[in-house]
Amino acid sequence: MKKAKIAVIITLSLALITIIIQNTEPVLTRFLWFSANIPAVVLLLLTAASSFVLGLVVAFFVKRDEKKPEEKEKEPFSEYTERTYKR
Repeated sequence: MKKAKIAVIITLSLALITIIIQNTEPVLTRFLWFSANIPAVVLLLLTAASSFVLGLVVAFFVKRDEKKPEEKEKEPFSEYTERTYKR
């Protein structure tokens, strides 16, 4: 298992180095009123980082909603029916 992890790490590292070497030329980037010439690899990294953060935020909200089903599973007005039958 250790050899597989090392092989995956080396493969991903080589792929990352290849991407960095091949994408050093500047590209014109426009976003709303912002315009700049930045290296393509920086644009790729910014896009990946923002996607990662967006994924974390979505996962946080989904996880938060999963904690509340206990409240949703109750029958509507269950506190009223309990009071009614206790008499």
